[in-house]
Amino acid sequence: MAAPDISLFGTVLSGHTHRVELLLHMLGLPYRFVDSPAAVRESPEFRRALNPFGQIPVLKDGDLVLADSNAILVYLAKKYGQRTQWLPEDPIGAARVQRWLSIAAGEVKYGPGTARLMTLWQKPGDPVLTHAIAEDLLRFMDAHLKGRVHLAADYATIADLACYSYVAHAPEGRISLEPYPEVRAWIARVEALPGFKPMPKSEVPALAAEARA
Repeated sequence: MAAPDISLFGTVLSGHTHRVELLLHMLGLPYRFVDSPAAVRESPEFRRALNPFGQIPVLKDGDLVLADSNAILVYLAKKYGQRTQWLPEDPIGAARVQRWLSIAAGEVKYGPGTARLMTLWQKPGDPVLTHAIAEDLLRFMDAHLKGRVHLAADYATIADLACYSYVAHAPEGRISLEPYPEVRAWIARVEALPGFKPMPKSEVPALAAEARA
């Protein structure tokens, strides 16, 4: 069988891109990384050929062009995963994974993900609301993980990868993980998985009050 011809369009500091990179690495799949900053994503060529919404990541696998990080995770798990690894086949297991994919697209994105965007790149938003969403999410995750090793199954699934990047980098949005020991232990378990690839850490800019001190 010929080696897959996979290209991943994204940026190294995007948590959405990183969750796809995690699975590609853990599946041992070779791929080309195509850096796609905002100027590239806004071009007519990118929107016409890859994603009309101008969003990353986008995966090309041969003739297939697929956008949306969670959709890409499902595709890779179904095409290249072994048996039920990464995405369970049974109805309950599949539903549990889907629940966390929805959380990754909702509370994870609009909590720690958005807080990080606002802090590192001064994107507009409501910091009070964003931090409230993040804290509700982290409390929920911490309670859910008591007595559990992973989010959706007894083994790592794409649910863990979908949630990891922005939760692990929540401090870059000035959201502390210290009150959540179960979440921190889960982060360490994801980072110990074979093939793990870290996302680069970003330096958090000083607050105005800190700068004046």
